[in-house]
Amino acid sequence: MNELNLKKCSKCGKIVNVMTYNNQNIMCCNEIMLDIKSNITECAIEKHLPSYKIINDKILVEVNHVMEEDHYISFITLVKNNLEITKYLNDKLKAEVEFPYLKDATLYAYCNKHGLWKTNVD
Repeated sequence: MNELNLKKCSKCGKIVNVMTYNNQNIMCCNEIMLDIKSNITECAIEKHLPSYKIINDKILVEVNHVMEEDHYISFITLVKNNLEITKYLNDKLKAEVEFPYLKDATLYAYCNKHGLWKTNVD
């Protein structure tokens, strides 16, 4: 299973990646952190879903998204079974990263305004 287990604080916006979980609530700012579910159908799909090109043993991942100070892709992650590789971005970088090509992996992109988006790799 190629799933990210992310939680977000509704007060401060902090995001945590939960590596192990025992059904206990994770707290931040005295509130239970909320699960982040990946989008696939709303809010301009073409500007949020990661797309990719396979080049030899690498995969070039792009997100056709603005990279502005208040609206940008903050990270792109590749997940395959127990391997997770994340590349962090900011408004000064292009939403483009390179990973090793892993067939049947899942790519995630996180927009700071519109949440998490995912694409499966063939």
